[in-house]
Amino acid sequence: MRHSRNARSLAHGLMLGVIASLALILAAGLASAASLDEIKKRGYLVAATEDDYPPFEFVKDGQPQGLDHGLVAALKKSAPFEIRQQILPWQGLLAGVTTGKYDIAISAALITEERAKSLDFTMPIADGTHYYVIRKGDTRIKEIPDLAGKTVGVQQGSALAAALPELDEMLKKTGGTLGTVKEYASYPEAYQDLANGRLDYVINTIVTIASLVRDKPEVFEMGKPVSKTAYHAWAVKKGNAELLDFFNAFLAEQRKNGTMSALQEQWLGKSFPNLPDKPLLPGDLPIPK
Repeated sequence: MRHSRNARSLAHGLMLGVIASLALILAAGLASAASLDEIKKRGYLVAATEDDYPPFEFVKDGQPQGLDHGLVAALKKSAPFEIRQQILPWQGLLAGVTTGKYDIAISAALITEERAKSLDFTMPIADGTHYYVIRKGDTRIKEIPDLAGKTVGVQQGSALAAALPELDEMLKKTGGTLGTVKEYASYPEAYQDLANGRLDYVINTIVTIASLVRDKPEVFEMGKPVSKTAYHAWAVKKGNAELLDFFNAFLAEQRKNGTMSALQEQWLGKSFPNLPDKPLLPGDLPIPK
């Protein structure tokens, strides 16, 4: 009798869980992002920004810093509505835009084909081509084939994790395969494990790795590209055309008046004067040499 009661309780609990899950899915499907007119009428826009992705966006001594926060400061001066920025972990940030929880992700999101199914991207804010980084002086890894069988670290839910099959294909062409993959809540955790020898390499974008190596040249060493050319951009929900146009106009003005270049130099260590004016997908350009 006790087992039967437990079984019924378990079945009941599972049923409630399924109902709750379906409710969440339905709510997500019904949610719609606010249009530009709706945002103007209510008087504010809700922007989501990651909390730990230097040099684009991070918090230091309680203060938000990085390229995206510099652009937000410029946005607040020109936008005809209040900017309510929420700084939060990466996981769920883009999903929050697709469900209408946030109006825009003012975050250095990589433009990918998968993400482009549910999001529309602005013009790029920086190069986002993937590179690997190793410990300084690790002579075992000099070229892409040397990554075969090695342990790699990436951030959970990142485009870098999703792009690992591309690296695996590159390795297979030289007779190797991808080694163990470890996922982390944030990149600083992965870098710490790399420095401590728990990882052989970490994959991230050219800007973030260059920043890391620039800050800790005695610890880390930049490797080579492991993906086709990619770009960082902001994202709105798919089909929110007027809001997308508003932010593209804002970013175009920041390029024109020099603010974008100055912020790139300040936070990324270099400017990107030749970025495309539209969100090119990976594969539009070849793997850089």
